[in-house]
Amino acid sequence: MLIPALDLIDGNVIRLQQGDFARQTTYADSPLPLVMAYQQAGATWLHLVDLDGARDPAQRQFQLIKEIIKSTSMSIQVGGGIRRREDLEKLFEQGVQRVVIGSLAVREPLLVQAWMQEFGGDAIVLALDVNLADDGRAYVATHGWLETSDQTLEAVIENYLAFGLRHVLCTDISRDGMLSGANIELYRNLKARYPQLFLQASGGIATLDDLRQLQQINCDAAILGKSLLTGAFTLEEALQCWPDA
Repeated sequence: MLIPALDLIDGNVIRLQQGDFARQTTYADSPLPLVMAYQQAGATWLHLVDLDGARDPAQRQFQLIKEIIKSTSMSIQVGGGIRRREDLEKLFEQGVQRVVIGSLAVREPLLVQAWMQEFGGDAIVLALDVNLADDGRAYVATHGWLETSDQTLEAVIENYLAFGLRHVLCTDISRDGMLSGANIELYRNLKARYPQLFLQASGGIATLDDLRQLQQINCDAAILGKSLLTGAFTLEEALQCWPDA
Protein backbone atom coordinates (compact mmCIF):
# COMPACT_ATOMS: atom_id res chain seq x y z
CA MET A 1 0.00 0.00 0.00
CA LEU A 2 1.18 3.49 -0.86
CA ILE A 3 0.16 6.32 1.48
CA PRO A 4 0.74 9.89 0.26
CA ALA A 5 1.59 12.28 3.09
CA LEU A 6 0.91 15.97 3.65
CA ASP A 7 2.61 17.96 6.41
CA LEU A 8 0.59 21.00 7.44
CA ILE A 9 1.57 24.33 9.02
CA ASP A 10 -0.94 27.19 9.16
CA GLY A 11 -2.94 25.54 6.39
CA ASN A 12 0.08 25.27 4.08
CA VAL A 13 1.61 22.06 2.74
CA ILE A 14 5.25 22.04 3.77
CA ARG A 15 8.19 19.69 4.19
CA LEU A 16 10.90 19.75 6.82
CA GLN A 17 14.36 18.26 6.40
CA GLN A 18 15.02 15.78 9.21
CA GLY A 19 12.26 17.36 11.27
CA ASP A 20 13.98 20.75 11.52
CA PHE A 21 11.50 23.66 11.46
CA ALA A 22 14.34 25.94 10.32
CA ARG A 23 14.69 23.84 7.16
CA GLN A 24 11.17 24.23 5.84
CA THR A 25 9.95 24.34 2.25
CA THR A 26 6.38 25.35 1.35
CA TYR A 27 4.80 23.48 -1.57
CA ALA A 28 1.18 24.65 -1.54
CA ASP A 29 -1.03 27.15 0.30
CA SER A 30 -3.87 24.61 0.51
CA PRO A 31 -3.81 20.81 0.78
CA LEU A 32 -7.19 20.31 -0.92
CA PRO A 33 -6.01 20.23 -4.57
CA LEU A 34 -3.34 17.69 -3.64
CA VAL A 35 -5.87 15.61 -1.72
CA MET A 36 -8.08 15.50 -4.79
CA ALA A 37 -5.15 14.65 -7.05
CA TYR A 38 -4.00 11.79 -4.83
CA GLN A 39 -7.51 10.36 -4.68
CA GLN A 40 -7.91 10.60 -8.45
CA ALA A 41 -4.56 8.86 -8.89
CA GLY A 42 -5.90 5.89 -6.95
CA ALA A 43 -4.67 6.28 -3.37
CA THR A 44 -6.90 4.72 -0.73
CA TRP A 45 -5.18 6.19 2.36
CA LEU A 46 -3.81 9.64 3.24
CA HIS A 47 -1.33 10.49 5.99
CA LEU A 48 -1.64 13.96 7.57
CA VAL A 49 0.87 15.52 9.96
CA ASP A 50 -0.43 18.52 11.91
CA LEU A 51 2.80 20.35 12.72
CA ASP A 52 0.97 23.25 14.37
CA GLY A 53 -0.62 20.75 16.74
CA ALA A 54 2.75 19.12 17.31
CA ARG A 55 4.23 22.41 18.50
CA ASP A 56 1.16 23.52 20.45
CA PRO A 57 -1.88 21.24 21.03
CA ALA A 58 -4.05 24.36 21.43
CA GLN A 59 -3.30 25.21 17.78
CA ARG A 60 -4.31 21.85 16.33
CA GLN A 61 -5.79 22.32 12.86
CA PHE A 62 -9.07 20.54 13.53
CA GLN A 63 -11.07 22.65 11.07
CA LEU A 64 -8.66 22.01 8.22
CA ILE A 65 -8.58 18.29 8.98
CA LYS A 66 -12.38 18.28 8.96
CA GLU A 67 -12.41 19.99 5.55
CA ILE A 68 -9.98 17.41 4.17
CA ILE A 69 -12.06 14.51 5.48
CA LYS A 70 -15.21 15.95 3.86
CA SER A 71 -13.40 16.42 0.55
CA THR A 72 -12.24 12.84 0.06
CA SER A 73 -13.27 9.21 0.21
CA MET A 74 -9.75 8.16 1.17
CA SER A 75 -9.21 6.78 4.65
CA ILE A 76 -7.10 9.10 6.78
CA GLN A 77 -4.52 8.76 9.52
CA VAL A 78 -3.45 11.85 11.46
CA GLY A 79 -0.43 12.54 13.63
CA GLY A 80 1.41 15.45 15.13
CA GLY A 81 1.99 15.76 18.86
CA ILE A 82 -1.03 13.77 20.03
CA ARG A 83 -0.89 14.01 23.83
CA ARG A 84 -4.49 14.17 25.07
CA ARG A 85 -7.38 11.74 25.05
CA GLU A 86 -9.73 14.50 23.91
CA ASP A 87 -7.61 14.93 20.77
CA LEU A 88 -8.12 11.27 19.91
CA GLU A 89 -11.85 11.51 20.56
CA LYS A 90 -12.28 14.63 18.42
CA LEU A 91 -10.26 13.21 15.52
CA PHE A 92 -12.25 9.97 15.58
CA GLU A 93 -15.50 11.95 15.75
CA GLN A 94 -14.43 13.90 12.66
CA GLY A 95 -13.95 10.64 10.75
CA VAL A 96 -10.23 9.92 11.11
CA GLN A 97 -9.61 6.18 10.87
CA ARG A 98 -6.23 6.04 12.61
CA VAL A 99 -4.45 8.37 15.03
CA VAL A 100 -0.66 8.36 14.92
CA ILE A 101 1.13 8.61 18.27
CA GLY A 102 4.85 9.21 18.54
CA SER A 103 6.83 10.57 21.49
CA LEU A 104 4.06 9.90 23.99
CA ALA A 105 4.34 6.17 23.31
CA VAL A 106 7.89 6.33 24.66
CA ARG A 107 7.34 8.83 27.49
CA GLU A 108 4.01 7.55 28.83
CA PRO A 109 3.57 3.93 27.77
CA LEU A 110 0.91 3.10 30.36
CA LEU A 111 -1.33 5.86 29.00
CA VAL A 112 -0.89 4.84 25.37
CA GLN A 113 -1.31 1.15 26.22
CA ALA A 114 -4.64 2.02 27.83
CA TRP A 115 -5.72 3.98 24.73
CA MET A 116 -4.76 1.06 22.52
CA GLN A 117 -6.91 -1.27 24.57
CA GLU A 118 -9.80 1.20 24.61
CA PHE A 119 -9.84 2.25 20.95
CA GLY A 120 -8.35 -0.91 19.46
CA GLY A 121 -5.10 -1.75 17.75
CA ASP A 122 -6.41 -0.79 14.31
CA ALA A 123 -7.18 2.77 15.47
CA ILE A 124 -3.71 3.69 16.70
CA VAL A 125 -0.42 3.79 14.80
CA LEU A 126 2.84 3.97 16.73
CA ALA A 127 5.19 6.38 14.95
CA LEU A 128 8.64 5.22 15.99
CA ASP A 129 11.28 7.55 14.59
CA VAL A 130 14.80 6.27 15.03
CA ASN A 131 18.41 7.34 15.09
CA LEU A 132 20.94 4.64 14.24
CA ALA A 133 23.86 4.25 16.63
CA ASP A 134 27.37 3.22 15.62
CA ASP A 135 26.62 -0.33 16.78
CA GLY A 136 23.72 -0.52 14.34
CA ARG A 137 21.00 -0.36 16.96
CA ALA A 138 17.99 1.88 16.30
CA TYR A 139 17.09 4.18 19.21
CA VAL A 140 13.71 5.90 19.29
CA ALA A 141 13.73 9.70 19.25
CA THR A 142 11.25 11.93 21.10
CA HIS A 143 10.27 15.60 21.44
CA GLY A 144 10.03 16.24 17.72
CA TRP A 145 13.32 14.37 17.13
CA LEU A 146 15.20 16.79 19.39
CA GLU A 147 16.08 14.03 21.87
CA THR A 148 17.03 10.39 21.47
CA SER A 149 15.75 8.06 24.17
CA ASP A 150 17.67 5.11 25.62
CA GLN A 151 15.01 2.72 24.31
CA THR A 152 15.63 0.66 21.23
CA LEU A 153 13.03 0.30 18.52
CA GLU A 154 12.52 -3.36 19.42
CA ALA A 155 12.09 -2.59 23.13
CA VAL A 156 9.30 -0.11 22.45
CA ILE A 157 7.52 -2.52 20.12
CA GLU A 158 7.78 -5.36 22.64
CA ASN A 159 6.20 -3.07 25.23
CA TYR A 160 2.99 -2.83 23.15
CA LEU A 161 2.51 -6.26 21.61
CA ALA A 162 0.39 -7.55 24.48
CA PHE A 163 -1.90 -4.51 24.22
CA GLY A 164 -2.98 -5.08 20.64
CA LEU A 165 -0.28 -3.28 18.67
CA ARG A 166 -1.02 -3.66 14.98
CA HIS A 167 0.42 -0.65 13.09
CA VAL A 168 3.98 0.73 13.25
CA LEU A 169 5.21 3.69 11.18
CA CYS A 170 9.00 3.69 11.30
CA THR A 171 11.14 6.58 10.07
CA ASP A 172 14.90 6.66 9.74
CA ILE A 173 15.45 10.28 10.80
CA SER A 174 18.77 10.59 8.97
CA ARG A 175 16.95 10.03 5.66
CA ASP A 176 13.72 11.96 6.23
CA GLY A 177 13.17 14.63 3.61
CA MET A 178 16.56 13.90 2.07
CA LEU A 179 15.51 11.73 -0.91
CA SER A 180 18.55 9.58 -0.17
CA GLY A 181 16.88 6.19 -0.47
CA ALA A 182 14.92 4.06 1.98
CA ASN A 183 16.71 2.13 4.74
CA ILE A 184 15.80 -1.29 3.35
CA GLU A 185 17.85 -3.20 5.92
CA LEU A 186 16.01 -1.54 8.81
CA TYR A 187 12.61 -2.56 7.45
CA ARG A 188 13.79 -6.03 6.41
CA ASN A 189 14.88 -6.76 9.98
CA LEU A 190 11.69 -5.34 11.46
CA LYS A 191 9.38 -7.29 9.16
CA ALA A 192 11.32 -10.51 9.74
CA ARG A 193 11.13 -10.11 13.51
CA TYR A 194 7.51 -8.92 13.67
CA PRO A 195 5.69 -10.40 10.65
CA GLN A 196 2.33 -9.87 12.38
CA LEU A 197 2.68 -6.08 12.36
CA PHE A 198 1.51 -3.79 9.56
CA LEU A 199 4.72 -1.91 8.86
CA GLN A 200 4.73 1.54 7.25
CA ALA A 201 8.13 2.63 5.95
CA SER A 202 8.98 6.34 5.92
CA GLY A 203 12.01 8.46 5.15
CA GLY A 204 14.24 8.81 2.14
CA ILE A 205 12.07 7.15 -0.51
CA ALA A 206 13.30 8.70 -3.74
CA THR A 207 12.82 6.26 -6.61
CA LEU A 208 10.45 3.62 -7.86
CA ASP A 209 13.23 1.12 -7.18
CA ASP A 210 12.99 2.01 -3.48
CA LEU A 211 9.35 0.94 -3.61
CA ARG A 212 10.19 -2.29 -5.41
CA GLN A 213 12.79 -3.14 -2.77
CA LEU A 214 10.31 -2.48 0.04
CA GLN A 215 7.83 -4.78 -1.64
CA GLN A 216 10.46 -7.50 -1.98
CA ILE A 217 11.03 -7.57 1.79
CA ASN A 218 7.25 -7.74 2.43
CA CYS A 219 6.95 -4.24 3.86
CA ASP A 220 3.23 -3.48 4.09
CA ALA A 221 3.14 0.22 3.19
CA ALA A 222 5.28 3.17 2.20
CA ILE A 223 4.69 6.79 3.17
CA LEU A 224 5.31 9.13 0.23
CA GLY A 225 5.91 12.77 1.04
CA LYS A 226 8.68 14.80 -0.55
CA SER A 227 9.11 12.37 -3.46
CA LEU A 228 5.62 13.23 -4.72
CA LEU A 229 5.82 16.94 -3.97
CA THR A 230 9.09 17.36 -5.85
CA GLY A 231 8.05 15.21 -8.79
CA ALA A 232 10.66 12.49 -8.24
CA PHE A 233 7.89 10.25 -9.55
CA THR A 234 4.12 10.51 -9.77
CA LEU A 235 1.67 8.63 -7.63
CA GLU A 236 0.29 7.03 -10.79
CA GLU A 237 3.76 5.69 -11.62
CA ALA A 238 4.23 4.44 -8.08
CA LEU A 239 0.87 2.67 -8.04
CA GLN A 240 1.76 0.86 -11.26
CA CYS A 241 4.57 -0.94 -9.44
CA TRP A 242 2.77 -1.16 -6.08
CA PRO A 243 -1.01 -1.19 -6.56
CA ASP A 244 -3.13 -0.43 -3.50
CA ALA A 245 -5.31 -3.31 -2.41
